[in-house]
Amino acid sequence: MPLRFSRRLFLLQLLGLTLAGCQSTPSFEGVLTIGVINYDGSEEIINQYAKFNRYLGEKTKAYIQLEPVFNENKAIESLEARAWSLVFAPPGLAAIAIARYQYIPLFPLLGVSNLRSILVVRKDNPIQDLKQLQGQIVALGQPGSATGYYLPLYNLYGLTLAEVLFAPTPKTVLEFVTQGKATAGAVSIAEFNEAGQTNLRTLYTDPHYVPSGVVLIGPNIERNRQEYIRQVMSEFPSVLAEEIGYIPNGKVPDYRYMITVVERVKLIASQLQNKPARLF
Repeated sequence: MPLRFSRRLFLLQLLGLTLAGCQSTPSFEGVLTIGVINYDGSEEIINQYAKFNRYLGEKTKAYIQLEPVFNENKAIESLEARAWSLVFAPPGLAAIAIARYQYIPLFPLLGVSNLRSILVVRKDNPIQDLKQLQGQIVALGQPGSATGYYLPLYNLYGLTLAEVLFAPTPKTVLEFVTQGKATAGAVSIAEFNEAGQTNLRTLYTDPHYVPSGVVLIGPNIERNRQEYIRQVMSEFPSVLAEEIGYIPNGKVPDYRYMITVVERVKLIASQLQNKPARLF
């Protein structure tokens, strides 16, 4: 798959890489493409990764390309094409990359601890049990989201829904429920609390904590080079690593349960566009 950049983004990266190349040895070890989800599309992400990209380029003698995408769907396309060398992946995307595309986790990402998925309804809705969502409309987040897509579908497995609505953001999920467009919606506890929706209540809380996101390295990189990149990233100053959101000496979380969830949801993914949507 060809890499897609805005012209401005490409030129800014090319300038940064040229400067980095002037400070390192002239030998060339190929291109390392860094994938990251940039939900708001802000070009500030270029500055955020500038020091890391320069450091990684100098140490690996590679050209570093930053490839932001706007949502999980675009990220999955890049994973499937093996287009990314390194990925800064949120939990749901990380589980897909590990289970389906043989990406290897290197470091945990910073983020909200003890993250959990919930389904919410309006306070004036009498529903008290997940089974009562049979025949109802439910709003979910984008495919690839652990708390907004995978875990709620796992918990709703076996039901037939009137329709599944996909919202671009957690805020939109909550708006769908508030406005009555959906009976229930899936978000994380942190997103629900941040929104401060006083007219909604929690119907169901998933008992499992979502693992933190991780930095992944692609299967197309030779094993010895994988280990060298891991070493280089582990030696990056922790204060600077925090600027792009990873923990150089942190323990990689256990993804076994999350991968189980992803694989089960995969079995019903083809039903989600149907009306009704049979989740079995």
